[in-house]
Amino acid sequence: MATYLDFERKIAQIEEDIISADLRHDTQAVEILRKDLEKEVSKTYKNLTPYQELQLARHPDRPYALDYIGLILEDAYELHGDRHFRDDEAILCYMGRCEGRAVMVIAEQKGRGTKNKLKRNFGMPHPEGYRKALRCAKLAEKFNLPLLMLIDTPGAYPGLGAEERNQSEAIATNLLELSKLQTVTISIVIGEGGSGGALAIGVADKLAMMRYSVFSVISPEGCSAILWDDPSKGEAATKALKITSKDLKELGLIDDIIDEPLIGAHRDKKESANALKIYFLDSLRTLEELSAQERLELRYNKLTSVGAFKEE
Repeated sequence: MATYLDFERKIAQIEEDIISADLRHDTQAVEILRKDLEKEVSKTYKNLTPYQELQLARHPDRPYALDYIGLILEDAYELHGDRHFRDDEAILCYMGRCEGRAVMVIAEQKGRGTKNKLKRNFGMPHPEGYRKALRCAKLAEKFNLPLLMLIDTPGAYPGLGAEERNQSEAIATNLLELSKLQTVTISIVIGEGGSGGALAIGVADKLAMMRYSVFSVISPEGCSAILWDDPSKGEAATKALKITSKDLKELGLIDDIIDEPLIGAHRDKKESANALKIYFLDSLRTLEELSAQERLELRYNKLTSVGAFKEE
């Protein structure tokens, strides 16, 4: 059963009508309704508000990291543990082949269904998760494997145990170490990119976002609770924060936007995975034309230009 958001009600009704007409074998009605559906999809999705894009980024049917890994990697082999404390299942690390190329994939996994969400801690990594990510990033560097990082988290886990094991230090260390990693690195926000939890695997030669993903320093609900003491003002906060892929591209904070299907990645996971794979391989070819030193210089210049301004 497909899950429809509030602004998709007309789309849901037309799709129900198509199913009904198809059961009646009314081919003429099906053809007309499919044209109506195409027009409604275009009308709805070409005029989305930032809050509606946030809803799509959080859609329960949206493909998660494991969905993409299963669709773009062959001979996938999972690596576990940070070699210090334990294995954090909110962070995935896989070695495998993408179109014949040996690669390393590091990703955040939210989990689908209550049992799996608890297992994955709702996609909120502990410090050992970020240390596992760094261990595998260093492994990729050792064997000169390109590194693909998939961001999808509401944020790093803020619990007492995580703070006791130095969450902030683990994130800060990743920022430093990833900034000087010798191998090619590409990071993509596939859903929700929340604060330091996203930044910890977001430092790369190229940072891209799927069309309906978001990247923010704080959740809109958290922002509205702090600024207006009213978490219900999340829609206004979403607009003010400028967290959509289009906003961040205009601000120069990301490099590219990956065009997932207009109707959303959750409606066509294979096409979305294919778009992500094509972007990754194209970026890989471009970056591998540069020397390691040239890549590091470009990475450094990109990072230091964030927040820069000039007086007119």
